Amino acid sequence: MRKVVVCELMSLDGVAAAPDGFFTEWDDALDAATAGWIATQDAVILGRRSYDEWVGFWPGSEIQPFATFINSVPKYVATSPPLDAGWANASAIDGGLVDFVRDLKSQPGGDIGVHASISVAQALLTAGVVDDLRLALAPTIAGTGRKLLDGLPPIGLVPIRGVISPTSHLILDYRVIEAARSPRLP
Repeated sequence: MRKVVVCELMSLDGVAAAPDGFFTEWDDALDAATAGWIATQDAVILGRRSYDEWVGFWPGSEIQPFATFINSVPKYVATSPPLDAGWANASAIDGGLVDFVRDLKSQPGGDIGVHASISVAQALLTAGVVDDLRLALAPTIAGTGRKLLDGLPPIGLVPIRGVISPTSHLILDYRVIEAARSPRLP
């Protein structure tokens, strides 16, 4: 069965919105990590907000290898209004997000990536359909902005990999396990 992999760039305090504001340095370790994240993916789930932001940037971008990847991979967008801006291989999800992803996950293929789309990632983590969580944390406290992990139920994670890049970014890969059952404190 395919895996659903959430990939996010975040600040140290968990902000995932507008990472270009806190990812001010980039290095070879980050390049290698993000290239590894997309190497096994052959489909991407996006939220409408991310789609609207990315459709104006990625089709003309030369930032590799992500530009080639995101412009050629099938992109499924969680949206109610129809997609008005054209982007190759992009289509609106028909029906509910979680059911769509469960169905896609049961079909043959590579990993299914979720990139940037905070609400989509939160919905899929809450529904228990995410297999891996891959994070790159900038050594910055953003202070304000939408956080990826706010409002989620307890979720158990098993570390797969942890690396500190030369520019002090944390690269963390986790396997998602069933909801954590931690004892309650008195």
